[in-house]
Amino acid sequence: MRSHSLPLMMGNHSELKLDNATLALLNSVNTRITISVIYMIVTVINLVGNGLSMWLLIFHTSPKTPSIIFMINLTLTDMAVGVALPFQIAYQLQGYHWTLGPTMCSVLTLVFYTNMYCSILTMMAIGIVRYLGIILPMRYRDKVGTGKKKSIAIISCFLMWGLVLCVLHPLMTTDLTFYIPELKITTCFDMLKKEMLPSKAAWATFLFSMVFFLFLFPFCVTTFCYVRVILKLAKNSQKTTQKKRAIRLVIVVLLVFTVCFAPNNILLLTHSVLKLFYDRSLYMAYKLSLCLSCLNSCLDPFIYYFACKEFRQKLRKLMNLTSLTSVDSMKTKQKESFYSAHFDSSEREHTKVYSTAYRETESEEEIRV
Repeated sequence: MRSHSLPLMMGNHSELKLDNATLALLNSVNTRITISVIYMIVTVINLVGNGLSMWLLIFHTSPKTPSIIFMINLTLTDMAVGVALPFQIAYQLQGYHWTLGPTMCSVLTLVFYTNMYCSILTMMAIGIVRYLGIILPMRYRDKVGTGKKKSIAIISCFLMWGLVLCVLHPLMTTDLTFYIPELKITTCFDMLKKEMLPSKAAWATFLFSMVFFLFLFPFCVTTFCYVRVILKLAKNSQKTTQKKRAIRLVIVVLLVFTVCFAPNNILLLTHSVLKLFYDRSLYMAYKLSLCLSCLNSCLDPFIYYFACKEFRQKLRKLMNLTSLTSVDSMKTKQKESFYSAHFDSSEREHTKVYSTAYRETESEEEIRV
């Protein structure tokens, strides 16, 4: 299996002719080792960080607001990437030789792709919740009830998975392994037969759907939401430490989203167009950009969860094998951070950092990070 990249598209086996750049890439020991080491580090941080996050989100976070529901979904997608990465590491260390058969190749490739794009869509959903809670708090609170919001969040998660699986359907119906006689190796999703789809138009549709529906559109929506949040916070007359930290965290989320996913998807489209229509390749650059996409799966716990003061407090208590007191539990329910259920403002009044409308009734509630 190769991680979430679009491979080189080749003809049938009798027509297969590898160019020098591709041969150099497949034979590059340094490249394989470097990427494998990066993936090993990412895997360890991913599984530990997301494992702790999932544990706390499911068993020690209440109530289960839309933000928490989306964060559970995000953590699930990130953990799936971490589970699949060891197979990618073994594949690369064996010189891009896949030994687990075509079925396992297809399953793990689909797991990787599906969870990367579900992660992008989930981050978009979290951004929308932030936007509604900060920019339109009263409308969000008055028009959508608590129970209905939870139902919408759960349904949205299923719709995300459904959309991704529909777009990636061609990967479910073809053999993704490819034998290269020159190197005597069998690749997994490093090369695809052009015959996987009936025409160049079909390939173009497949690629456009992936890039537009699963990256570009979510990227634009997420950027819009967080830019509006930043502007809203910046206009507030109160110069509090909490507000400054909140702005910094929003900027960090946006930067991580852009740096981790934009290069991979831009190179995906560029490389594929060049390969389909001009028989040229950006495969090396594209392969290296995958490290950034994988990196996102181990950064999410730190920018969404561990940035939260209450989350860190819960973690410390649990690591010391002590349970939260009833008072602690009440506090954590009422005072959740910028990256927790705090901004589901329909369940709570808006914070004094974001709105003066609720200043009297919620004078003690602030962003806590």
